[in-house]
Amino acid sequence: MIVLHAVFPIEQDRLDEALDHARTLVEESNREDGTIEYRAATDVEDGTTLRFFEQYEDAAAFEAHTETDHFRAFEAALPDLLAGEPEVRRFDVESAAELDL
Repeated sequence: MIVLHAVFPIEQDRLDEALDHARTLVEESNREDGTIEYRAATDVEDGTTLRFFEQYEDAAAFEAHTETDHFRAFEAALPDLLAGEPEVRRFDVESAAELDL
């Protein structure tokens, strides 16, 4: 499984536009073959920071995601939305288990 955690600081005056892009990206990405889960949220400590949590079955599914129109549209819009440097981390996960709380 491939897991990505991406953090995007967004310009305050571009937040609504960024959220529109994020909604489309999440909706379309969750329909892709090989996507386990794709979520975006605003940071509770900084409401202008968007955090993405992405899970893919394998590297091929992630690569296919990067070739989609909705990903490319978000990627093209991103430079005008950013208030700082994004952080993206990829995790290659061999196993995962749900925890009981």
